[in-house]
Amino acid sequence: MREATTSDATRPAPLILDADEVTSDPGLRARFAEEAHRILADLVSGGAALGWVEPPAADEVERLLDDVVAAARAGDGALRAAYTDGRLVGLGYWLRYARPTHRPHADLEKLAVDAAAHGRGIGRALTAALIADAERAGIEVLTLDARGDNADALRLYRSLGFREYGRLPDFVAVGERRYDKVFCMLDFRGER
Repeated sequence: MREATTSDATRPAPLILDADEVTSDPGLRARFAEEAHRILADLVSGGAALGWVEPPAADEVERLLDDVVAAARAGDGALRAAYTDGRLVGLGYWLRYARPTHRPHADLEKLAVDAAAHGRGIGRALTAALIADAERAGIEVLTLDARGDNADALRLYRSLGFREYGRLPDFVAVGERRYDKVFCMLDFRGER
């Protein structure tokens, strides 16, 4: 596995792989679910807004990833994994909506970067790759939702062309705390 380099020789750019690349490499495939679980569980333990209140179980993450890989192979999703120094440091995916009237569209459902790798452009690289995958797949509108206090993620999404189209005040419940649920979209229809 070779990584691209950046202008900062001490920090190579992450290697961004798709679902086929991850699952066709026996070494990566064997470790992928375990490493993804570690990242997700650590982030959720630290309060990250990933849809879980408590860290997910390893088997739950493995089933989720199996479903995403199957969707990607069927053309109904995309998975991207970021590696530095041969170690998984981030992942993200989108899935096409299941409802027949929504099939031209997809939802970016998870984007997670290991806390130790924050601030290195990995989230941007993953999101950009997922956006490119969505365009290639003919997705018309790519949506996502984010917790309202996740300012860094919202800033990233805006910088990549997403725009807010709605907000549910105090909708996300984490114990006694409440957060806005922010809906964003990237509309490809005007670009075709």
